[in-house]
Amino acid sequence: MINIKTDDEIRKIQEELKSKGVKYCMGTYVDIHGVPKGKVVPLSHLHHMAHGSELYTGYAVDGLGQQPNDDEIASVPDLDHIIQLPWQPEIAWMPADNTLYKKPYMLSTRVLLKSVLEQAKELGYGMNLGIEAEVYLVKKNEDGTLSVPDPDDKLKKPCYDTRAFLSNFSWLDKMATSIDDLGWGLYSFDHEDANAQFEFDFNYADAITSCDRFTFLKMMAKEYAKQEDLLATFMPKPFSNKTGTGAHFNMSLYDLETGANLFQCKPEEDEHGLGLTKLGYQFIAGVLKHGPALCAVFAPTVNSYKRLVRQGDMPYFTWAPVFNSFGSNNRTNSVRVPMGGGRCESRNADGAVNPYLAAALVLAAGLEGIKEGLDPGKPQERNLYELTEAEREELGIQFLPRTLDEAIQAFAADPFMEEVLGSELRNEFIRYKQAEWNEYHTVVSAWEVERYSHLF
Repeated sequence: MINIKTDDEIRKIQEELKSKGVKYCMGTYVDIHGVPKGKVVPLSHLHHMAHGSELYTGYAVDGLGQQPNDDEIASVPDLDHIIQLPWQPEIAWMPADNTLYKKPYMLSTRVLLKSVLEQAKELGYGMNLGIEAEVYLVKKNEDGTLSVPDPDDKLKKPCYDTRAFLSNFSWLDKMATSIDDLGWGLYSFDHEDANAQFEFDFNYADAITSCDRFTFLKMMAKEYAKQEDLLATFMPKPFSNKTGTGAHFNMSLYDLETGANLFQCKPEEDEHGLGLTKLGYQFIAGVLKHGPALCAVFAPTVNSYKRLVRQGDMPYFTWAPVFNSFGSNNRTNSVRVPMGGGRCESRNADGAVNPYLAAALVLAAGLEGIKEGLDPGKPQERNLYELTEAEREELGIQFLPRTLDEAIQAFAADPFMEEVLGSELRNEFIRYKQAEWNEYHTVVSAWEVERYSHLF
C-alpha cells in the first residue's frame, strides 16, 4: 500500500523539482478531522524523507491513537501525487502515509482508504470520485462574528449571481487559474446559493487523487483568501439563514482492466430509466443500509446538523438531505442519480468531511451492497421535504441523524464500522466526536441568553 521509490527514481524527482525552483518538501497527512499535519525538509533531504525519516509523536495529533509513552509514527510521502504550491513555488506539497515500525499505520485515514481500495481491487474494481467544492469567502469581524464582505451581495436568492461573482473576481481568478494550471480539469465555477458562497467543479479522478486534491484545495482557498484580507471557510453552516456548505461525493466503480464505468448503461437498459447498472443500484443499497452511521463521517461536526434541515431559519428549502433515501435527479434525497446516470451522489457530505475516512467507509458499504446483492427499491421522485409524517412512514423512509449525538450513536451501533475501521480507529472517532458534542452541549449560547435571561 505504501510505495517507496528506488534511489534512482527519487534522484530524478529531486532533479525535476529543483529545475522548477523547489527548495523544500512538505510531507502532509491528515488527522481524524481531515486537518493537514506535516513537516518540511530541504529538497536535498527528500531521499531520507521518502524512507520515513520524519517522525511524529502521535499523542500530539487528534485521532492517531497514541499515548505519551508510545514510539513515534513516521510519514512516507507519496511521490506520485506531488503538488508545487502555486502561491509559494519553493515548496512541493506531498500527501503522506503514516507508518509504525515500517508498517502501514491503520489509524491513518489515507492508509485506511488505500486498504479498502485493495479490497475493491480483489473484485476487479477501482473507485472514481468527484467532490464538489463549495466554500464561503467571508470577513471575520473584530467581535469574532462572520459577515458577507461585499455589501451588494445581498439577494435573497443569489445563486449564479454574476454581479457578486465579479465583485470577488480577484480571489476567484487565483483559485481558478491554480486549479487549471494544476491539471485538475476545472470546467465550471460560480456564485453559489448563499451570499458570499462559491463552488468549483473539476474533473473526477481515482479516489485517492480526489481526496488529495480536496485536502489541498481547502488549504489553497484559505491562503488566497488571506491575500484578500478575508477568510475562506468550509464550515458546514456559517450562517443560520443561508445555505450550508456541501462537499457532495459523486461516485462510480470502474473496471481495473478496461477502465470502463461499471455504473453506466443506457436508460432503456435500466428498469428505472436512470442509466444506472444493477451494480450501481447494489452499491447504493449498501450505502443506504449504513446511511445513519455513514452520516457521522460525511457530516462530522456539531455544526453539520444545522445544515441537514429542511428549511430551518431560511426563507426557502435548504437543498440539504434529511432522509436516508435515494432517487433520480432529485436533490431532496441523501443519495441521488444525477441526470445521465453512470454515478451516484451522496449529498450528506459537507465541507468539514475528512475525505479519506468518508471515502473508505462509503466504498466499503457499497462493496457490501454488491457482495450481498442488495436492492435499494424504487427511486423517490417526490419533493420529500413536503412529505407528511404519515406519508413518510408509509414509504418506509427513515430520517438521517438530526444531531451529532444521534449520528455518533448510529455509528457506534453499527458493527460494520468496526469491521472496516478496526476497533482502535472506530473508538478514536467516537471518543473525539462524543467529546465535541459534550463540550458543545455544556456551552451557554448567545441564543439562550437572549431568549431566557429576561423571560425567567
